[in-house]
Amino acid sequence: MTGKAKPKKHTAKEIAAKVDAATTNRGGGKSGLADRTGQEKGGHAKLECPHCKITAPDIKSMQIHHDAKHPKIPFDETKLNNLHATHVPDSAKPKPGIRGSLKK
Repeated sequence: MTGKAKPKKHTAKEIAAKVDAATTNRGGGKSGLADRTGQEKGGHAKLECPHCKITAPDIKSMQIHHDAKHPKIPFDETKLNNLHATHVPDSAKPKPGIRGSLKK
C-alpha cells in the first residue's frame, strides 16, 4: 500500500526517458572505447601529441594541452599526428548519439 504523496504508477515522461537512455548510443563503455581513443576510424580523437601521445579532438584542445603540459617546448602544429588521415571512415559502424539499439 502506498502513501498519499507517492505516485502509484510511472509517468509517460519517465518511461520515455528510460527508453531513450536504453536505446541511444552515447559512446561510453567498451563499445565506445575505439571511438574515444581514435583507433579504427579515428573517432573523436583527431590529433595526437608527439611528446606524450595523448589525443585531442581539435587544434584548440591540443594547444591548451600543450601549453599546460609542455610549457617549455614551443607549439608546432606541423608535428602533430593526424589520426584521421590514416583511417578511412566506415559508414556502417554505429556512431555516438544515434538513436537505436544494437540489441533487437
